[in-house]
Amino acid sequence: MSIYQKFCREITDEQGNLKKLVLDYPDHFNFGYDVADKIAEETPDKRALVWCNVANEEHIFTFSDVKKYSNKMAHVFQDAGIGQGDRVMLILKRHFEYWFAAIALHKLGAVMIPATHMLTVKDLMYRIKSSKAKAIFCTAQDEVPEKILEALKQLKITLKLWCVQSGISGFEHMAAAMEQADEELKRVPTLANDPMVLYFTSGTTGYPKGVIHSHTYPLAHIVTAKYWQQAEDNGLHFSVAETGWAKASWGKLYGQWLVGSAVMVYDFDNFEPKQLSHIINRYGVTSFCAPPTVYRYLVRKGIPDMPSLKHASTAGEMLAPQVFRKFTERTGLSLCEGYGQTETTLLIANFPGTQAVEGSMGTPSPFYQIELRGKKGEPVAVGEVGEVVVVPTEDGVLPGVFTAYLDHEEQYQYVWRDGVYHTGDAAYMDENGYYWFHGRFDDIIKTGGFRVGPYEVEHVLMEYPAVGECSVVGVPDALRGQAIKAVIVLSQGYEPTKELELKIKEFCNQKLAEYKWIRIIEFVSELPKTISGKVQKKVLRS
Repeated sequence: MSIYQKFCREITDEQGNLKKLVLDYPDHFNFGYDVADKIAEETPDKRALVWCNVANEEHIFTFSDVKKYSNKMAHVFQDAGIGQGDRVMLILKRHFEYWFAAIALHKLGAVMIPATHMLTVKDLMYRIKSSKAKAIFCTAQDEVPEKILEALKQLKITLKLWCVQSGISGFEHMAAAMEQADEELKRVPTLANDPMVLYFTSGTTGYPKGVIHSHTYPLAHIVTAKYWQQAEDNGLHFSVAETGWAKASWGKLYGQWLVGSAVMVYDFDNFEPKQLSHIINRYGVTSFCAPPTVYRYLVRKGIPDMPSLKHASTAGEMLAPQVFRKFTERTGLSLCEGYGQTETTLLIANFPGTQAVEGSMGTPSPFYQIELRGKKGEPVAVGEVGEVVVVPTEDGVLPGVFTAYLDHEEQYQYVWRDGVYHTGDAAYMDENGYYWFHGRFDDIIKTGGFRVGPYEVEHVLMEYPAVGECSVVGVPDALRGQAIKAVIVLSQGYEPTKELELKIKEFCNQKLAEYKWIRIIEFVSELPKTISGKVQKKVLRS
């Protein structure tokens, strides 16, 4: 029996497909003690983490190792005054220390703040000040220590600082601090509804918002790992995400360990498709999850044989239909798309028992009640665009959905108006029950009296071979109110010409209803993006 089964009840149909998942956890549930440590007690030699880097260094950690090193690190944090509710920022890229730090902070009831190494000094200042972080544990790479020191200097504050490397001025070496620390840790009393993690959203329309999740958050990822990514007991799951993003929680820790799968971590900076497939084959990866960009590169460069791979999933941006088809033709594996937000866990996905449909988000998670509603809160008909909302259970509890926006109660109440969580994302459902992404509600284009979701136009654009990346926005138009404009980054080997512009328009407009026709095309070298890679449509519109 996998450990996740101790905390939930699965209701399946005759074919074994999940119909509903109901959580059952103690009031004091803590992933550090009740999952990581429990596995270590029952099967100490079970693989937890398989780590390697570009320098061919390799470490394979068991759950016994995770328990030992997280306990030691917890003592280091405790000795520095870190306790329940204190916030600690982790900027650790894909270094294995992240896993020990995360579990250590969970055990102490402290709140971890994962952050990317790509943050600027200004970004760091905003996050440190707004979160009131008490300490930072970071990588030595990419000038991160220097940027942290400059941020603290400008803020005129001091924090407790640790680094993975020795000899970094102003930072204590974490490994040295852990050497004399005790391997045993007395359980710190925590509650399941206490805050556990604080993520900053990418801020497509303003300053990043702090999203707070409780200790029940890991349990909501059972569906993510088992039923979407199809991670398996004693398998090896590989998600490409860096630990600074919420996607790392989706694919590099909680759900995977709950279902008994080890996590594959490749510590790299520059993405190289052949290297990823080499890692998959070298270690026998069984399930793989990456953004569409990775699959695009794999398809373009040629997909090698990957015999150990049983399942592939993707999320985060639009997947071009030809990439879906070519990957499936080459590997025999369907690319299963999924959808969720930093504020939630997995909401919609292509699950086992259903045929993965190219371009579709899939069907609602059996863990949540998902509905599509109109502007006035009314249900929309099949084929009509509505907002994706999450309806809570009768007791009002929604594990996996965030508990607060940091210091923004008004914004939290706004997204929870009418008793449901409003995602702000637009979609429609077809006659087969599949959901199709339509864009952010804020990004809907109103042209000639019609409402057009950018995604449906972008989806067609991505079918054209010359289009590497694209984004569609509405721009002021005297005749239509708004005209549809496509901003395009060309694929390698193509040059921007008037002739190519006409060809792209002709290709797309033949496939689109007339009110969705592209009226303007602009070729650019790159699209404006947030630090997490989301296209900033607001910048394009301006």
